[in-house]
Amino acid sequence: MKEKRIIVISLVVMLAIIAVFTTVIIVGLRPAPPLGDSFVPAPMTNLPRLQLLEGIISAIFVEPTDGTDDGVVQLLASMQAHGLYFYQTEDTPDGLIASNDVVLLQINAQWAERGGTNVDLIARITEAILAHPDGFTGEVVIADNGQAQHGTYRRGGSLDWSRPNSACRSLSTLAVINAFQAQGYRVTGSLWDEFTAVRVQEFSTGDYTDGFVVENYLRSTGLEITYPKFTTEFGTHVSFRYGIWNGEHFDTDRLKVINLPVLKAHGRFGQTGAVKGYMGVVSDRLTRIHALIPAGRAHFSVGTGGMGTQMAYTRMPILNIMDMIWIGPDGGPASFYSTAVATNLIAASLDPVALDVWTTNHVLIPETERLRGRQLASMNPAGTEPGTFGHWLRLSLNEMLAAGYNFTMNESEMMVVFP
Repeated sequence: MKEKRIIVISLVVMLAIIAVFTTVIIVGLRPAPPLGDSFVPAPMTNLPRLQLLEGIISAIFVEPTDGTDDGVVQLLASMQAHGLYFYQTEDTPDGLIASNDVVLLQINAQWAERGGTNVDLIARITEAILAHPDGFTGEVVIADNGQAQHGTYRRGGSLDWSRPNSACRSLSTLAVINAFQAQGYRVTGSLWDEFTAVRVQEFSTGDYTDGFVVENYLRSTGLEITYPKFTTEFGTHVSFRYGIWNGEHFDTDRLKVINLPVLKAHGRFGQTGAVKGYMGVVSDRLTRIHALIPAGRAHFSVGTGGMGTQMAYTRMPILNIMDMIWIGPDGGPASFYSTAVATNLIAASLDPVALDVWTTNHVLIPETERLRGRQLASMNPAGTEPGTFGHWLRLSLNEMLAAGYNFTMNESEMMVVFP
């Protein structure tokens, strides 16, 4: 009799577990409920509208540089010659950066050697910001989230790799930050790995803990939106989505993001660049709870357009600069001294999608074909099969278009400016 009771209880428990599991799956597959006020596309990035030729949507500016020369200065001059001003001044009110802005350089810091953003390039861009003609009184924050997992040593990212991506192979991002600080500049770093698993509320709730805010689950691309909020060593309270908190309200316009990815092949998703680089803005750790729901974890959502959601619903970069000084055309996302290829190029655009398409077609794919003797179908921006670069980039673009950003994947709608 006792054994029968145990069997019955066990069956009841099993049925309950199955019911819960089934409910989770079904809920995950249902259409998303209407999004609340906090889920309107982020309104805080007013990108300037370039006066382009009829039929042209996006401009891409290409410049040769090894990161140690004046290539960044020449890039900004090329942009200015076509009406895209880097500095916001009285004479150029549509410029990208005001003298008192907090400028966040979103880099790739998850990988050592050539897998991370070129450190010399980071230094030159920081110098350009600090050289604001009105005198720069704001702050530069160099940041990334290596997720405290994966990466070169399977422990996430670092701002102080002993084998960095720099010309002298000894100059780390942290060394650059320290050098600027020694000169009295407000330049700091924030490695979000340190609090990527800490769930917090916004500053406006009275929560001043560094961590990631987790929004409602967004089922359209399978991404649960997360974003960092933190306080810099200079006491600046930064919310990636809402801007700079002054103790009473957010100043959304003072926070400007410059996206600085490095162009590489990617084993799972074909390519990693400007759009996929926004995996450094999410917390993969805090979205892991949704692994039972299709594409629930943040990294899984890349393949369903999740990074387009992240860009549109948190904060769009004011500028994307693709680091192609060294590219990773084989393997990836790791890229080593021995396998990386020097192209000594950078390219900038307001449009992260167009930038990804053009640089992949004209820089990454040719080098991959040269090394392998064939093109990888997964890397093709025109790909339509699920899992290919072209497929997930198109889904990402759809998210941005729905949010009101006029971007493109069509090369006939791009203007490419060479020196």
